Amino acid sequence: MTLPFFVYGTLRPGEPNHDLFLLGRTVSEVPGWLSGAALYEGPGYPYAVDEPGGAVVRGELITPVPERYGQLLLALDRLEDYAPGDPENLYERVARDVTREDGTSVSAWVYVAAPAVAARLRSRGKLIEGGDWRARAC
Repeated sequence: MTLPFFVYGTLRPGEPNHDLFLLGRTVSEVPGWLSGAALYEGPGYPYAVDEPGGAVVRGELITPVPERYGQLLLALDRLEDYAPGDPENLYERVARDVTREDGTSVSAWVYVAAPAVAARLRSRGKLIEGGDWRARAC
């Protein structure tokens, strides 16, 4: 399935991994948000955690250059230490509806906290109020 990516942490424009992984590989990068999720601090990067009922994570919707899509998908999976079906994953890559600034919704890949990580964050993680990695208190 070829979907855009929703990024909310170190892959956002101006963050450390944006230029390393996305510069020159995207057609568009537009602001958007993921509803039904909360943002938690990780060790130097955030985790989006499914939270039904009103929480929002802010980020960008990234549309890759079509010819570079497969290469970028593999690179982002490696960055997030994601392997399909691996019980040791810290993140899971899932399709979610993301809303753009203009109010339209699109299905996108989102790396969310794997179930065990999400449970740990819900019980003792540090929530990033407002769901915006850039606005967090450092």
